[in-house]
Amino acid sequence: MLTDALKAKVLAAQRQEITEHAVYVELARSAKDKAHAGILEKIALEELGHYNHFKSITGQDIGPDRWQVIYFSFIGRTLGLNFGLKLMEQGEHLAQEIYTHLKAAAPDIEAVIKDEEKHELMLIDLIEEDRLKYVSSVILGLNDALIELTATVAGFTLALQNTKLIGMLGLITGIAAAMSMAASEYLATKHEAAQDKDPYKASLYTGISYIGVVMVLVLPYFLFTNIFLSLLLTVLLAVLTIFIFTFYVSVAQGDDFKGKFTEMAILSVSITAITFLIGMAARHIFGVDV
Repeated sequence: MLTDALKAKVLAAQRQEITEHAVYVELARSAKDKAHAGILEKIALEELGHYNHFKSITGQDIGPDRWQVIYFSFIGRTLGLNFGLKLMEQGEHLAQEIYTHLKAAAPDIEAVIKDEEKHELMLIDLIEEDRLKYVSSVILGLNDALIELTATVAGFTLALQNTKLIGMLGLITGIAAAMSMAASEYLATKHEAAQDKDPYKASLYTGISYIGVVMVLVLPYFLFTNIFLSLLLTVLLAVLTIFIFTFYVSVAQGDDFKGKFTEMAILSVSITAITFLIGMAARHIFGVDV
């Protein structure tokens, strides 16, 4: 006999299973790779089986959470199937905790837990997307742009004290550095022993990610005339960029988000502070007055 509290937990797990079933069905329909679509369809059927298992316990029908279906389907289509699935996996871990509490009322719930663990293993090997295959190239472009350009505009800020001039110099420097980085990545990838990456694509990912960061970081200098406000916004945008990208990669690859974000943010902000002081010293030493 289920208590009201336990039944509520079963219904919550039941709703999650039918929601995940609907998400897998939607993602399977939009998957371009037939092998990926087949695996997604298989998992969708298993999720439906889990739902029916819980339904046999509660004796109730329950619909999916439509907002979650729309959300995860959108994430999977726009930010990558791998990222969307791994993000949804985080919810499955919560479901497993609920399953553990239900063993007393439904001993065969262990089979559901094992299925969920099998899903996780299948999802790890499921996707081989370019955006993850070339993630090292994207990281190279992002890291260099975040550290080098943030440091560069910080140094220019006190040395030149003209936001438009700083923005223009930062943009020119950034674009030149992006082309240099893209060329270096092309040569490095071309001569790698493992030819699993296209050097043209690798260089493109590096260059585009670098230029994208450059555009974001110099924007405040074209919008505002106060050099300190512009620098503050540039640093905040750099930290925000680090946060977003680190979160994406951490979810998609199952890495530690907090450690990577903290390390990268501290490194970027520290180097920015040092170059800001260098710019201040250079202005006094060379007597620059722009």
